[in-house]
Amino acid sequence: MLRRATPRAIPAPLANYSHATEVPANARWLYLSGQLGIRPDGTIPETCAEQAETCFVNVLAILADAGMGAADLVRLNTYLTDPRDLGAYMAVRDRHVASPPPASTLVVVQALAQPKLRVEIEAIAAQVS
Repeated sequence: MLRRATPRAIPAPLANYSHATEVPANARWLYLSGQLGIRPDGTIPETCAEQAETCFVNVLAILADAGMGAADLVRLNTYLTDPRDLGAYMAVRDRHVASPPPASTLVVVQALAQPKLRVEIEAIAAQVS
């Protein structure tokens, strides 16, 4: 079983994430490349919320293909191109992560691979046998 850690000796997380996730030695690991807000038909939604939703749909599809789910997420690394999109992204993220949530880092960057892209999500998952 994955163990989430949010020690009381340090400040609480600023949002819905855990400070750490402990994975036991017998786990199977899955590392996901950064997922973009691009739909299967190649279209890119306009808003950050729609792109974030598409990113999580893609993340969950990859997890399902590996026999995993949101509860197996160990860590998320998220890249936003506009700090004003933080609230919209977090609302989408909070609908898709399990409770307790994985460890997480969010960074605002100048740009992603294409100008229309507003969010990219990398993920690491582990499943205990």
